[in-house]
Amino acid sequence: MSNYAEEINKRRTFAIISHPDAGKTTLTEKFLLYGGAINMAGSVKGKATAKHAVSDWMEIEKERGISVTSSVLQFEYGGFCINILDTPGHQDFSEDTYRTLMAADSAVMVIDASKGVEAQTRKLFKVCVMRKIPIFTFINKMDRDAGDMFELLDEIERELGIATCPMNWPIGSGKEFKGVYDREEQCVVTYSDTHKGTQGGATTIIPISDKDKLNEYIGQRLEEQLFEEIELLDGASAEFDLEVVRSGDLTPVFFGSALTNFGVEIFLQHFLKMTTTPLPRKADIGLIDPVENNFSAFVFKIQANMNKAHRDRIAFMRICSGKYEASMEVKHIQGGKTMRLSQPQQIMASERKMLEEAYAGDIIGVFDPGIFSIGDTLCMPKEQIEYEGIPTFAPEHFARVRQMDTMKRKQFVKGITQIAQEGAIQIFQEFNTGMEEIIVGVVGVLQFEVLKYRLENEYNVEIRLENLPYEHIRWVENKDIDMVKLTGTSDMKKVKDMKGHPLLLFINQWSIGMTLERNEGLILSEFGRD
Repeated sequence: MSNYAEEINKRRTFAIISHPDAGKTTLTEKFLLYGGAINMAGSVKGKATAKHAVSDWMEIEKERGISVTSSVLQFEYGGFCINILDTPGHQDFSEDTYRTLMAADSAVMVIDASKGVEAQTRKLFKVCVMRKIPIFTFINKMDRDAGDMFELLDEIERELGIATCPMNWPIGSGKEFKGVYDREEQCVVTYSDTHKGTQGGATTIIPISDKDKLNEYIGQRLEEQLFEEIELLDGASAEFDLEVVRSGDLTPVFFGSALTNFGVEIFLQHFLKMTTTPLPRKADIGLIDPVENNFSAFVFKIQANMNKAHRDRIAFMRICSGKYEASMEVKHIQGGKTMRLSQPQQIMASERKMLEEAYAGDIIGVFDPGIFSIGDTLCMPKEQIEYEGIPTFAPEHFARVRQMDTMKRKQFVKGITQIAQEGAIQIFQEFNTGMEEIIVGVVGVLQFEVLKYRLENEYNVEIRLENLPYEHIRWVENKDIDMVKLTGTSDMKKVKDMKGHPLLLFINQWSIGMTLERNEGLILSEFGRD
């Protein structure tokens, strides 16, 4: 048991969130570089090494240089076993990010030093606040000209409503970026060239008291500026308090440049000291302790066709407690069946490693023949545990989908159903019809593009999308309602979801009010049911 506890306590599981282009995927790569998981890091869009990001595996991601799905990466560093969940930064994929955060114990927020807090960072941050998870901030791209760092910290506090505590401080920015000042150790860390960031690079540490050496490395002007800023920092910034960090009310802030490796390893070392071992999780029978309880896990993501040759479907699950062994039997609570998980694996973007064992905190992928749904719980056969479900976001954009070639009906239905089961899109049917006319709802319009692309490339089906004017969707909560007799406004549409639940689509808020007035006792809700 002590070995068991030791393995679990080594685990650190966190998600990386940011606005698109803040350098999140590059930072992920550099963590892997320091962990020895890759030998040479290649920038996502960089021409220098002409490699794609390790965590971007879907063709559309490589073409557009954006992350569309969340990837899961595991590596070892400094005696820790680290699970990184890399999330899409684009707001059109915030639902996938939300689900991924359900599987993380903490989050690393990457902010572009020159752009500051962008709209998407706010949205993702709210998701972290909802979960009350600790947030660690890495202010990236110091190798480019940046604004006033005190103003940026003020902006983070104002926009995101969280106190900041800089753990280190940048010296210059852009071409003048010389390194960082470590507040705790009271020294300046400078860097040598890291060959376009493909290698670790050597560091030089200068105590702040050694003014001659400091002057030689950073010059008199930056030295004077640094001393002024240290004085300001000591007087103005919040005190570091680990308990407040862990309750999600204070974010430790680090500065650096993921592209050139400045400050990445310092950040990783500090982060691992501050972040927690896997935390207890809330289930219907109370809190489940990672060490004390037997194996249990929940599904937070389903991804089809990660391996084009095999047309497979992978269910990603977060192990919440105990130890998983490859041949063991587990109970699928929602399906009510005892089973052996098929082809359990750990995934490094599109590369996979078959698993013999895994522990609480780890993320594993298992082959899914179509039985798992997002939010499902797995546990030992003799136990009965159910973790909290993952809420569904109401779609905000709708389109009618038509296939171009009616002979490919079977592939079309299979493709669109599988993509819907992943949670990226929601599909609805006209109330009195079958699958011949399908309405797709998405949280962000870019999802339509991904749907079209994936149906063409993975299922060989061409579709035409016709945008619909609806902006609001409501689930009908009444169990015994006669949908035929329900009277609404002229712009209302009656539809049903994949499980046959009745829903209503509306163009504007006013129509919702009118429909409720005209149908006494009607109950409508904004969130979907499982």
